[in-house]
Amino acid sequence: MIFVIQRVTHADVTVENKVVGKIGHGLLVFVGVADFDNQQTADKMIDKMTKLRIFDDADGKTNLSASDVGGEFLIVSQFTLYADCKKGNRPSFTKAGNPNMANEMYEYIISEVKKKGFTVEHGIFGADMKVGLMNDGPFTIVLDSEEIM
Repeated sequence: MIFVIQRVTHADVTVENKVVGKIGHGLLVFVGVADFDNQQTADKMIDKMTKLRIFDDADGKTNLSASDVGGEFLIVSQFTLYADCKKGNRPSFTKAGNPNMANEMYEYIISEVKKKGFTVEHGIFGADMKVGLMNDGPFTIVLDSEEIM
């Protein structure tokens, strides 16, 4: 599982010219799921993501987590995070999870972050989405389950 996490002042996701998710200050999270991922993987990734101290304190130091600052989450599925570009110029996506399983994991992630008390907005799995954001910093972190498990 891969999360690309961007600290944002605001972000939104649009499908067919309709905004389906919108947040203010918080984290935009792109989620990639592989076939070997499961709820245990998701739980560890969610725990790490929600506790990341990547927001500034009063001294301008990154000492605060999303819960400390009332940060919101916009969670967007993105199978292209598993692009394999080793051969040729056209990426292969064979490492991305089966769509049915990946959608289940995506929905699970959304529900578990909500259970932690956060405001959570999200995109639509498999849709052609347009994502708008104002990256705050810029500040972008890549969490890969293979590196934190």
